[in-house]
Amino acid sequence: MKITSGEYKHRKLIIPYGYETRPTSAKVREAVFSMIGENVYDAMVLDLFAGSGSMGLEALSRGAKRCLFCDNSQKSIDAIKENIDKCKANMWSDIYKGDFKKNLDRINESFDIIFLDPPYKLGYYEECINIITEKGLLNEDGIIIIEHDIRDVFEYEKYNLNKIKEKNYGKIGISIFKFVNIALEKNI
Repeated sequence: MKITSGEYKHRKLIIPYGYETRPTSAKVREAVFSMIGENVYDAMVLDLFAGSGSMGLEALSRGAKRCLFCDNSQKSIDAIKENIDKCKANMWSDIYKGDFKKNLDRINESFDIIFLDPPYKLGYYEECINIITEKGLLNEDGIIIIEHDIRDVFEYEKYNLNKIKEKNYGKIGISIFKFVNIALEKNI
């Protein structure tokens, strides 16, 4: 697996060994970054359930200001550290190891881009979105990008989110959300 574009283009990334991770393919990463375009430059990024760290490193490669990588697996944390070193991205990277609730609880800043790619079928999507919105972890103009099984359905409206884009790549779905602008909805 390699970084597809930007400063770290063609850098090879290692993938954590085992069944626990499901690395985002180059095709899907390329499509995601094509969809979010200029939102990446100078962005504060959270890569939750980071796995190999490929999404966060791709964002840094394309001009993001900083990325916080979070994962529960020690194998993933080791891979993320090695991949950050390979890209020489240490100054712009932080890593939290632990359960997603613990990691979200300890964050005291907000982000422009949040990548959510939890294990499919475990129902973490809405729980993550709930914590993110309750804690104010997404900036007003920020986006949440969720990689999911195409059969998964989210009740995102109850979190004051609007789905702005959705694409399917085989059995993988990519959904992008933003906060609903309440003032515009009320014509204020």
